Amino acid sequence: MFRELRKQIKGYGKASILTMVFVTMEVIMDVIIPFLMAFLIDRGIDAGNFDEILKWGLLLLGSALTALFFGVLSGHYAAKASTGFATNVRKGLYYHVQDFSFSNIDKFSTSSLVTRLTTDVTNVQRAYQMLIRIAVRSPAMLVFSFTMAISINSTLSMVYLVALPILGVALYFLLKSVHPIFTRVFKTYDRLNTVVQENIRGIRVVKSFVRDAHEVEKFSTVSQDIYQDYSKAEKIMAFASPLMQGMMYLSLLSISYIAARLIVSGTMTTGELMSFITYTTQVLMSLMMLSMVFVMITISRASAVRIEEVLAETGSIQEKEDAKTVVADGSISFEHVDFSYTKTKEKRCLFDINLEIPSGATVGILGPTGSAKSSLVQLIPRLYDIDSGSVKVGGQDVREYALDDLRKEIGMVLQKNLLFSGTIKENLRWGAEHATDEELVWACKLAQADSFITQFPEGYDTYIEQDGANVSGGQKQRLCIARTLLKHPKILIFDDSTSAVDTRTDANIRKGLLNELPNTTKIIIAQRVASVMDADRIVMLDDGKVLAEGTHEQLMQSCERYREMYASQMRKEELA
Repeated sequence: MFRELRKQIKGYGKASILTMVFVTMEVIMDVIIPFLMAFLIDRGIDAGNFDEILKWGLLLLGSALTALFFGVLSGHYAAKASTGFATNVRKGLYYHVQDFSFSNIDKFSTSSLVTRLTTDVTNVQRAYQMLIRIAVRSPAMLVFSFTMAISINSTLSMVYLVALPILGVALYFLLKSVHPIFTRVFKTYDRLNTVVQENIRGIRVVKSFVRDAHEVEKFSTVSQDIYQDYSKAEKIMAFASPLMQGMMYLSLLSISYIAARLIVSGTMTTGELMSFITYTTQVLMSLMMLSMVFVMITISRASAVRIEEVLAETGSIQEKEDAKTVVADGSISFEHVDFSYTKTKEKRCLFDINLEIPSGATVGILGPTGSAKSSLVQLIPRLYDIDSGSVKVGGQDVREYALDDLRKEIGMVLQKNLLFSGTIKENLRWGAEHATDEELVWACKLAQADSFITQFPEGYDTYIEQDGANVSGGQKQRLCIARTLLKHPKILIFDDSTSAVDTRTDANIRKGLLNELPNTTKIIIAQRVASVMDADRIVMLDDGKVLAEGTHEQLMQSCERYREMYASQMRKEELA
């Protein structure tokens, strides 16, 4: 169990072992101290022998300082091991997610992955520190103290045989009750993260529709669910402390009563009684600490399972060992392609697609909302794998290529444009890390972005807020186009990426692409016929099927749906 999680200990195994060694040494010294204390009382204090008091007192002081030394070392190495383990887990999760395909990410959801990288990792870190320190200390203390107590007086030790089973059974049922609750809590945390992320990312929409109260209610509902579950679990676990203390006091009362009779009869000394009471306290305290460990493990077990699920997940898109690294040209071929996000035939969104796109051609893709236009182009850089048929780029099936080499040759401006916090230059250089300032200007002029960038006081050094919050939708689109152009790819895909710019700017972008990148294959998904009417070929999609294809003139003659779309948009432009 947790095979992938155990691998993350690598590099901190030595610190973990040293922690357990020093904890054991600390426990040994803690157990020796009551034994020495009995000699101090019986041979020194009761006997009135100063030399014995000095002798055993110095031994006690030395033992206490040694125990402190081992305790400091165990704490140091426990912190090092647990934080290192957490670092490895966090890195392992993050790096593993980078290899996920879109379908893998869809399976877990973004908010769930964030929770696993934060809250779940913290829980596992705490549990690991407890496992290598307290989980070692408590059983060792229990065994050593119990052994020493028996060596002092076996009859008096029978008290433990009553107390320990009662505590063990009670703790088992308490932990069994709270585990399902904590499992449910972390799923609720995923929902809470989703609510928070949606609210923050869409705060402008929330404000414009005056939905603040609705969002607050959503957050409060999920937060209340977490509160209720945690409260329920805490109420159950609250029984552990009074149960432990009650058993401790009952044990001490029983021991005091029996020991008093033994002292009177002369079969037990005062020093032995003091030592025995100390050992009793250590035994019961070790049980209490052990119960805390079990509680933490119960909480973290749900987190560990969730982390293990991600680490054990295999990316749905795999490369071949002898994968090709060179894309010959920008030609694209779809041969009898079927595709569904769920890999079920009944829920296909593309049906028997056959398309041939020569290198350097400009192809427009039109279709109503939900006709699978975006799904079609996402198969070209192999963001998803097809169900049947083949998608070829440069004459080779995309499954034959190394993913990085294939995607370097395909520039894709997604439907949802995303900019990262940083300067305009830093965002543009996502397309080409070492691009010169001249290349940045070239790409921005081609994307019709240079004109508004130069109007900013800081120009290309203007800081972009997270998700491009301080630029308009059209400006964001043009910056994303420029970023993609810097890759100098063999294939350019525009997934409705000029929807927020005016028709004149759109036309200038298309004209610039045609003149500057004549050998690059260009695929343009658009809602406006005007954006693709000059393309070498236009493909009409409807309900995941190719309805018609041809030039603008050919479709005006042969495709009624195209004529209707064209006529409708022309009327709107005339009215505007």
